[in-house]
Amino acid sequence: MIVVIDYGMGNLRSVSKALEFVGAEVVVTDDPKKLKRASGLVLPGVGAFRDAVRNLKERGLWEGIVEEVEKGKPLLGICLGLQLLFEKSYEFGETEGFGFIEGEVVRFELPKEFKIPHMGWNQVYVKKESELLKGIREGEFFYFVHSYYVKPRSESVKLTETDYGIYFTSAVEKDNIFATQFHPEKSQKAGLKLLKNFCEIVRKS
Repeated sequence: MIVVIDYGMGNLRSVSKALEFVGAEVVVTDDPKKLKRASGLVLPGVGAFRDAVRNLKERGLWEGIVEEVEKGKPLLGICLGLQLLFEKSYEFGETEGFGFIEGEVVRFELPKEFKIPHMGWNQVYVKKESELLKGIREGEFFYFVHSYYVKPRSESVKLTETDYGIYFTSAVEKDNIFATQFHPEKSQKAGLKLLKNFCEIVRKS
């Protein structure tokens, strides 16, 4: 069973439907106890970093996520769910994240011809081999919507990069943690393949 974590800030329906489409048994919940029973966790998210941290803590989900990740349970972060895994964000002032991955979340500063937010289809370029990207071609297009991006301290966690005025990290992997800045649930065939790969990682773990 894969638990999609509901903290009031994600497009939960499209994420859960996409996971069900690739064969996963999915539960959408804000009950911290259900995290323990899950085989894998998905942390989606749309909106502001600070609000997300507050909501996760108020619902008692923060500690539950830390506990399960530290046990080695696979976690997939999507969009804001990726950013929350880092040490801190500067969106609306400095806010601490989970700190599973060293680094920070910063706002795009781009030439005038690049609009912020970065919205629409863009290519991802693979930085290292991963089960998550199995069967996905180099330079594949995925769907993005974001104004902030992650800056990992270590190159070793970078899974993909994307070019939008600058090269930025668009997916990461560290041990049992996987996360994408793009939205696989909105990225058609390639996105569904990535979600199916995550389900396979969960099954094997």
